[in-house]
Amino acid sequence: MAKVEKGRAERIRLELVRRGAVRIDFHIEEVAGQVLIPINDMISDSELLALGAEAVNGNAEARRNYRAPYEEIVREAVIPSDLKDRLPNKWELLGDVLLIRLEPELLPYKAGIAETYARTLHARAVCLETGGITGVHRTPQVEVIFGVGSETVHKENGILYKLDVAKVMFSSGNMEEKRRMASLDCRGETIADMFAGIGYFSLPLALHAKAKRVVACEINPLAFGYLVQNIELNHLQEIIQPFLGDNRTLPCGHWADRVLMGYVGTTEQFLPKAFELVKNGGVVHYHMLCPIDEFPERGVRQILESAGEMKIEVLRQEEVKSYAPAISHYVIDFRVLF
Repeated sequence: MAKVEKGRAERIRLELVRRGAVRIDFHIEEVAGQVLIPINDMISDSELLALGAEAVNGNAEARRNYRAPYEEIVREAVIPSDLKDRLPNKWELLGDVLLIRLEPELLPYKAGIAETYARTLHARAVCLETGGITGVHRTPQVEVIFGVGSETVHKENGILYKLDVAKVMFSSGNMEEKRRMASLDCRGETIADMFAGIGYFSLPLALHAKAKRVVACEINPLAFGYLVQNIELNHLQEIIQPFLGDNRTLPCGHWADRVLMGYVGTTEQFLPKAFELVKNGGVVHYHMLCPIDEFPERGVRQILESAGEMKIEVLRQEEVKSYAPAISHYVIDFRVLF
């Protein structure tokens, strides 16, 4: 909930609406001259304070006649009635561009379906996921099926991410891990982000975790271009140093207090480079895909095989998100000692 004085409530409410931060399925309440506005996680506590509001805990009353967006979509979609239960009830809204998946039976109606989702969810464009993320450049398989253009600016946890949804990966499923990175105390640290992308982790580490310096490496020229723009959008030019190329060409010398390996697929191939970068006593965040019945043993074995004579201390091992049946994306945090 956002608490604000009554005299300023309407101005702040409108600004919160503009930022997509107001929960329209709950009532706004007034208590003792203070207005309580139900909000989502699109805005941070510090941003609320900057607007003149305060984040507080509270339980707002649900709107009795409120129809959830999905209910509205099902009602409005012009498709055979026996297909309506196949409409997706999950989607990603990145800025003003919507990303959805459709079952094969719905594809003949994709244009009309996309228009319905766009109208209901106030999206400028709709993109259809036609496959997964492919290749070393982590390219999404996406088709624009409504609107013109797929470039947008998405705000998450107080950070601006500019990207082209049809050309560059953005995983909302990693939101909690990005928040965890933002919550670290990295004051005085130099960080190597080996797979920076458009700044998924580099930006929160610099902005919220207060890192002294982040060397953000990205091999995909398109993603690298957005990384540079996002550094500027968030005014982090003095902290983040973008590096275009293969992270295995980064300067060696054990200069990083922290190494981030935010990539899954063949991450173990890059562990030797992480050990070349990390300082004695430094921390590595190692992301990996692993069958659920082989974690954490497989990950720890991969780390030890690359460590050589260095010692490791496992600090944390957690699931980030499910990836496929019986396979998950995990992260292992470990300290390196030599």
